[in-house]
Amino acid sequence: MRTSSRLRPIGLVIVAVLAFELVGLALVTLDVKNLGYDYEAYRHAAERVLDGSPLYDLSVNVAGAFAIFLYPPPFGLAFTPFALVSREISLWQWEAVLVASLVTAIAIMPVQPRVRWILLGASVISWPVLYSILLGQVGTILLLLFAIGWRWRDKPGALGLSMAIGALIKVQPVILLAWAGATGRWRAVLVALATFVVAGLIATVAFGPGVWADYFSMLGRVNSSVTTPNGFSVGAILYQAGIGEASARMVQTVVTVAVVIVVVLSILRSSAEVSYITTVVASQILSPLVWDHYAVVLIIPVAWLLEQGRWWALGIFVVTAIPVILFLPAATYPILFAIGLLAPMLVEAMDRRRAARAQPAPALGPA
Repeated sequence: MRTSSRLRPIGLVIVAVLAFELVGLALVTLDVKNLGYDYEAYRHAAERVLDGSPLYDLSVNVAGAFAIFLYPPPFGLAFTPFALVSREISLWQWEAVLVASLVTAIAIMPVQPRVRWILLGASVISWPVLYSILLGQVGTILLLLFAIGWRWRDKPGALGLSMAIGALIKVQPVILLAWAGATGRWRAVLVALATFVVAGLIATVAFGPGVWADYFSMLGRVNSSVTTPNGFSVGAILYQAGIGEASARMVQTVVTVAVVIVVVLSILRSSAEVSYITTVVASQILSPLVWDHYAVVLIIPVAWLLEQGRWWALGIFVVTAIPVILFLPAATYPILFAIGLLAPMLVEAMDRRRAARAQPAPALGPA
C-alpha cells in the first residue's frame, strides 16, 4: 500500500508529461496558420546568438512584424537550447512547455479543486489562451510565474524568483517588485534584484555590454501604445477608429494614470492577496504594447472571484470563447481588463462591509 501511494505521484507526472508531448506534437503536425509566430522570433534570436551575430535587429521600426525579437537579453540566451535541434522538434517541445505551463499554473492556484477543473475546461475554449499557445507566445509561462507568486507570496524565495524570471522574460512583471516593497516583502525584492544582477552579468558576458543599449534603443523605437498596428490598448483602439494621434495618446495617458491609482489604492486598502492580483492584471494593461492574447492573465482574477463564489466571473470566459470573441469589437478587451483589475478589490471591499454589518452590536454597560 505504501509503495503504491508513493508511486502514484510519479505515475501522474509521467502521464502528464506524455499528455503535454502529445498535444505539442498534434499542434506541430496540424501546422495550422500562424503556428509558432512568436516562437520564430525567439528561435531566430537564439540562432543569432549561436552564430555570433547581434541579438537585436536594429533596422526594425515597428512591433508585430514576423520574427522580431523584443525581449530582454537573458531570455534570448536562455532560449538557445531550442535552436540546437531542428525547427520541428524544437517547436514541438516549446508547445509542450506552453501547455504544461498552463495546466501547472491552474493546478497550483490556491483555489478549490472544482474551481481548477472549471478553469481548465474554460481554457480549452478561450481564444486568448489558445491563440497564445498557437503563436508560441510566453503568455502561459508568465501565467505560471504569476500563479507561483500568488500561491507562495509569503515565501521570499519563490516570490522573488517568480517576479525576477517574469521580468527577465518580459519587462512588464517588474511592477510586482513595487508591490512587494509596498507590502513589506523586502526579502523577496532582494532575491529578485540578486537574480537580475546574476542574469544581467551572464548576458553581458555572452553578448557584450552594448547589448543593453541595443535593447533599450529598440524598445524606444517600436513600443508605441497608440500607433502600433492591431494593438489592443485603449489608445490604439481609438487611433484605429480614426481618432487623432494626439487625442488617442492623451486618453492612453489618462488610462495609464488611472491604472496606477487603482494599484496604489488596492495596496493601501485591500488584502495582500487581492492587491497582488490587481498588480498582476495592471502589469499587462500598463504594457506599452497590448495584444489580445495578453488576456490569458485574466485567469488569475477569475480564479479568485470563483473561489469567492462569484460565478458571474465565468462571463469573462464566455465573452472570450471561440467563436464569440471573434465577432465582438476590439474595445471588448479593455473592458475585460478593467473588470479583472477592479472586480477583486471591489468584491473584497463589499464582503468586508457585509461582514462588519453582520457583527452584533456591542452590549451596553450598566448606566
